[in-house]
Amino acid sequence: MTLEKARELIAQQINFGSGYNRNAVRLILGEIQRVHGQPAVDGLIVELDLEAAFGLRPGTDFTHVAR
Repeated sequence: MTLEKARELIAQQINFGSGYNRNAVRLILGEIQRVHGQPAVDGLIVELDLEAAFGLRPGTDFTHVAR
């Protein structure tokens, strides 16, 4: 998955804003982390303010999500 596609999908999940959407975002971040690494994940968390939206913090390991 590209970072641009991840941004698009995460933005959709933010607009929905429920607990289920938090899980969807975690799945997306897990895929990004496996492909692009932790710096890409941290960048998305900061850029899209996922800490405020879903309580997701930079430095969190998402590689175990959905594995």
